[in-house]
Amino acid sequence: MGMDIIDRKLLELLQEDATMPIAELAQRVNLSQTPCWKRLQRLKETGVIRAQVALCDARKLGVGTTVFVAVRTNEHTEAWAQTFTRAVREIPEVVEVYRMSGETDYLLRVVVSDIDDYDRVYKQLIAAVPLYDVSSSFAMEQIKYSTALPVRPAAVVEGR
Repeated sequence: MGMDIIDRKLLELLQEDATMPIAELAQRVNLSQTPCWKRLQRLKETGVIRAQVALCDARKLGVGTTVFVAVRTNEHTEAWAQTFTRAVREIPEVVEVYRMSGETDYLLRVVVSDIDDYDRVYKQLIAAVPLYDVSSSFAMEQIKYSTALPVRPAAVVEGR
């Protein structure tokens, strides 16, 4: 989908505050409300905007401990992958999962209240699917966290 500078500015604004009223969005990108609304609808319909959500404070929800879990398996079958995928999707504390290259097969980001809570999640995971190796690292400090993606001009995206 082709996006111009106005589309990109809309995306930047919405990533800062998805509750911004259409009137304010339109004003900030120098459009009237109807064309602004149509652009937003197009960005949603084409999947550029996947969802509009509320970002919650993990500490205030009692899950302020972040654990990065490196998983290695010695089974590389479709059946194992489906079982693993189903298992991690059913554990709400597992908030991100990536299939990796290199020595680690999967990297998980898990949010829990403390070490005992992580141990409960760990036991749930190993009961659900056979794993070769699990290595857990507890985050000591969050230096940067953002859900906002960089919205680069077309020339940068296309390598110009």
